[in-house]
Amino acid sequence: MKINYDPEVEQALADGKPVVALESTVIAHGLPYPQNIETAKALESAVREGGAVPATIAVFDGEFCVGIDTARIEQLATRQDIRKISTRDLPIAVAGRLDCATTVATTSYIAHRAGIKVFATGGIGGVHRGFDADVSADLPELAKTPITVVCSGAKIVLDLPRTREWLETHGVTVLGWQCDELPAFYSRSSGLSVDHRVENGSEAAAIARARDELGLQNAVMVTVPIPAEFEIGREELEPVLADLLKLAEQRGVVGKEITPFLLAQMSERTGGRTLAANIALLENNARVAADVACRM
Repeated sequence: MKINYDPEVEQALADGKPVVALESTVIAHGLPYPQNIETAKALESAVREGGAVPATIAVFDGEFCVGIDTARIEQLATRQDIRKISTRDLPIAVAGRLDCATTVATTSYIAHRAGIKVFATGGIGGVHRGFDADVSADLPELAKTPITVVCSGAKIVLDLPRTREWLETHGVTVLGWQCDELPAFYSRSSGLSVDHRVENGSEAAAIARARDELGLQNAVMVTVPIPAEFEIGREELEPVLADLLKLAEQRGVVGKEITPFLLAQMSERTGGRTLAANIALLENNARVAADVACRM
């Protein structure tokens, strides 16, 4: 499969310089316009300020694009026909020469194939509430792809204890960035332990390198708490989320559409506070990812 590299990304990889992968579903489906364009540019700027080269990943005309220009970011942000794809959809996207936004699973897959070691996102997918069999494709991809993923845990709309148990069972190493508990997306704590606490990028990079030397194929997750000033407590959001889950059921929202639906509705119910929190944690994670990539 051909990979279309942005020239800057291709040169950075050839020279052994740090590169950070960024997903594109957050642009096409995760954030409203115009915050999606603004955030996409801010994430790339945060990576650059940290000393690394950003590589936003998407699929255009059925080809893997590693690093995209402003025009394509604007397409992702404004076109209604951009398809959200997980790994099961990659053959369809390639054969149909489709334009697509990549999830955590597909971004991890493409980034690893492209030679990128570090990937920054907001929250990973996980086990859905009320239906243990509904497991995001993000999880099995992380269990078999040796990449370092910087995130703020799993999205709040998911079953975090079951997601944490899945990661443990399947050998995904979970690190806490200056914390001892797994962050809970909008909240800084969850009551769930991490496997090991790291204080800086050097410590996280050393663990990722040891994983590679051991020949293990699992991802290393570096979980970063949301900046304190943007935190929204779980006790405030849980009642809102319970109502929205009922609303989603009434409207027949299922599958890959449910998470964007719930996040959009939560933003509306909280007067935009969850949207601001989402953007803040995305930018913070991009900065941390650049630090880790520079130490790799």
